Amino acid sequence: MTAGSVDDGKSTLMGRLLYDSNNVPLDILASIERGSVGRTDGSLDLSLLTDGLRAEREQGITIDVAYKYFHTPTRKFIIADTPGHVQYTRNMVTGASNSEAVLLLVDARNGIMEQTRRHSLLCQLLGLRHFVLCVNKMDLVDYSASRYEAICADFRAMAARMGLADEQLYTLPAAARTGQNVVHPAQADMPWYTGPTLLGLLEALPVGQPRDLPMRFQVQGVIRPQSAELHDYRGYMGKVLSGSLRVGDTITALPSYMPATITHISLGDKQLERAIAPASVTLELDTQIDISRGDLLAASEALPEETSLLEANLCWMDPRPLKPGTALILQHNSQRLPCKLQQIVHKVDIETQTEVPDVPQLQLNDIARVRLALGGPVFADAYTTNPANGAFILIEPTRNDTVAGGMVLA
Repeated sequence: MTAGSVDDGKSTLMGRLLYDSNNVPLDILASIERGSVGRTDGSLDLSLLTDGLRAEREQGITIDVAYKYFHTPTRKFIIADTPGHVQYTRNMVTGASNSEAVLLLVDARNGIMEQTRRHSLLCQLLGLRHFVLCVNKMDLVDYSASRYEAICADFRAMAARMGLADEQLYTLPAAARTGQNVVHPAQADMPWYTGPTLLGLLEALPVGQPRDLPMRFQVQGVIRPQSAELHDYRGYMGKVLSGSLRVGDTITALPSYMPATITHISLGDKQLERAIAPASVTLELDTQIDISRGDLLAASEALPEETSLLEANLCWMDPRPLKPGTALILQHNSQRLPCKLQQIVHKVDIETQTEVPDVPQLQLNDIARVRLALGGPVFADAYTTNPANGAFILIEPTRNDTVAGGMVLA
């Protein structure tokens, strides 16, 4: 995913990456050429490759998350080009929630900005593995090595305060408008930089390492055919959130704590012996249990803890402030529960990454540690150990708006 402050050049950089790696279809290229007519320097406006909404083109900023797919001989990629404007931080969180690496864009003239810090902190809370700082627009600071090093020093100091390890951090200079050091090296203008290009770095990042997580299966629906020959059939549709399951495995249904054995796993009309996260399948069990949408099936030998008082990191995404006592709806996977904000433990100061206690309310885009009192039990894992079963959203009940994203703490 891309992140950073508005106008740091994220969309242009992604467009340049696609264009110089020959991943732009000819019809799309023709459309970009038509859209670039009238530019004074005669160049292509490569930001149009990702900024598809009319409002984005009119304002020159990214509003929605744009997903682009491309590949090289080494690797396949999905780019989530996320907005930098503070008003659309919620969209950035959406893109970050499914990403393995974040590409933080910084304008070489401005250095680290408030949104750079906010996006970095959110990516750290969301558990992204790799943080790539791309100091963009180096052509506008005369390719100054000292300017680049100063920004990198600020970035590493910020990362240290957030608790990021050195092996998670990567830095490189670039000029997206002209393509220097994006796909092709810029040795003529930046001979002092001897590292890889952006594409070379992304191709080499270690990703996709498997983790041995306990099995979690979220029930999204129950199949009960209305026919005489299938009147005893019960199929539980859902998604394997983590781990894997096999025919013959013993599971426990939550919240009933009833045990059962898996007898069949099906994907459409195909029978499977095993399903691995994040597969969506239908399960059959050896005994009829009262299971419904929102229930969790878990490995019997590794059950999640039951709690009605949840402590979590929260990103507040609503213009209206959040105060203790506010009634909300918590959605954890397919389960919905009423809840209230019991306490704001502390807020995080974006500038210093320090904790601020005794905060009376949360404002738009604030990041805080909170306690939520739930109207029933939830079976969640800590986000740091099992993100798929440790994330949730908060919904305002009268407007049905998503107002916060949260990560469960241990």
